[in-house]
Amino acid sequence: STKFIDGQGRVLGGMILCRQDFLDENLQQFLRNTGPTISPFNAWLHLKSLETLELRMKQHCENAQTVADFLASNKKVTRVLYPFRPDHPQHNLAKTQMDGGGGVVAFEIAGGKTAAFKLANALGLIDISNNLGDSKSLLTHPETTTHQKMTPEARAAAGVTSGMLRLSVGLEDAQDLCEDLDQALKVA
Repeated sequence: STKFIDGQGRVLGGMILCRQDFLDENLQQFLRNTGPTISPFNAWLHLKSLETLELRMKQHCENAQTVADFLASNKKVTRVLYPFRPDHPQHNLAKTQMDGGGGVVAFEIAGGKTAAFKLANALGLIDISNNLGDSKSLLTHPETTTHQKMTPEARAAAGVTSGMLRLSVGLEDAQDLCEDLDQALKVA
C-alpha cells in the first residue's frame, strides 16, 4: 500500500502473508517489538488516498503507455517492457486481466551501466529514486538498487541487465516526460 495506494510517498504500509510456522519462527519477535499494525494516522492517509486511486491509476496508465511507446521509438533504447505494448511477451494475458498496463515501464539502453547512469543524471523532470508509485515520476537502476543483492546469474535470468532502467511514470504531462527522456537519451 506504500506504492500506488498512497500515491504520494507519504506513508509505509502493507501486509504479511505467510504460513503460521514462518510467522512463529521468523516474524513473531519482530511483530512483538514493532507492533502488527500501522499507525492510525498512516491508515487514515491510505484511506484518503483511496478516494482518488481510480483517477490517478487511469492517468498513470495513460502516461506510461505514451512514455513506453516513445521509448520504443528511440534508437538508443534496445528493449521496452510494458504489458500493454504488443511486443511484451505477456501482452495478451495482460489485456485479458487488466484495464490498463500500470504505471511502471522498464527499458534498456545501449551502453550498459555507464549510459544508464548518464541518462539518469541528465534528467531534469524525472527524479532518481529506488521507489515507485508516487505522483511524480521516479527512475531507478535495478542492477545497483532493487536487484543488487542477486547474483549476476540470477539477475540475468530475471532479465535485469546493466543498461536496464525502471521508470515509475507519474502524473506529470506525458509530453513533458517524453521531452525529458529525449534530452537525457541524447546525453547517454
